[in-house]
Amino acid sequence: MSRTRKALFGGTLAFYLAIVVAVLVSSSLVILDWKVMLFRPYQQWPELHPFLDYFVVLGQRGPTAVMIAAWLGWRSWRQHTLRPLLVLGTALLLLNVTVGAVKLGLGRLGPHYATQIGSTELFAGGDIFPSGHTANAVVTWGILSYLATTPRARRYLSVMSAVVALGVGATTVYLGTHWLSDVLLGWAAGLLILLGLPLFEPLIGRAEQVIFAIRERWRARNRTTPSTPVASGGPRPAPVSTEASSTADEPPREPIGAGHSGHTGAGLNAGTVAGTGTGQLTQPRPHTARSERTPGTPNGSRRPPHSRPMTGG
Repeated sequence: MSRTRKALFGGTLAFYLAIVVAVLVSSSLVILDWKVMLFRPYQQWPELHPFLDYFVVLGQRGPTAVMIAAWLGWRSWRQHTLRPLLVLGTALLLLNVTVGAVKLGLGRLGPHYATQIGSTELFAGGDIFPSGHTANAVVTWGILSYLATTPRARRYLSVMSAVVALGVGATTVYLGTHWLSDVLLGWAAGLLILLGLPLFEPLIGRAEQVIFAIRERWRARNRTTPSTPVASGGPRPAPVSTEASSTADEPPREPIGAGHSGHTGAGLNAGTVAGTGTGQLTQPRPHTARSERTPGTPNGSRRPPHSRPMTGG
């Protein structure tokens, strides 16, 4: 945290404690609460009621958290980092714990359920002090300014979040659902969370590293393919001979000199080719002309028996 942020955090914390003490001792702030409530702004300007009924939704935790989470999720995907989503989750967790604890601890009733004029309505089973709508508007929309990457975007988003937070707080007073002091404490509670977020940045960084490490281990486990073990005694694939496969489709070769005569008219004996080792030469066979050969097929001659030669006229 910078020196300026520390000073703002200390001043906001002092303002927060002052509001709580002022309500506890029934100071003039409580009298102002009653004056505003009895003025009934929603009756003074009824034409604003339809619009402000929708505008106050910008302070509800569910709808705003979904919208901001969708935007920050897209940013996380584009920037390959989980920091925006982790910052939002940390801020909302702090908001629920701190604001919820004070709400339940003080138990203040709202203006519509007040029982005695001028009383603080504390410890009566209520849950409206501080204003959750106001604190949520400060934190949820302020996260956009906190995560801005340029000074210009940070200025614009700071103005926008301040306008939304102030508008939501004022709307709850107009509708009569909160005391004025509830809204003041809600603004302070939300601002304390935004100012204190840098204290949790180291924890957010470690959480991001742990999540990425788990993701990498999960990816590495999915990439590995387990080998299938072979059962003992089971059939194994027969080895395929490379030489046999290469010569399987070749036609059988005829031995040299078996039935063919060279230029000298002599050839090797079939016994020599068969491996007898005699090396004896054979007599050359008489060479017949092509016209004298009997046409044959694998099963014998194609000329039928007792056929006569065809004579032409």
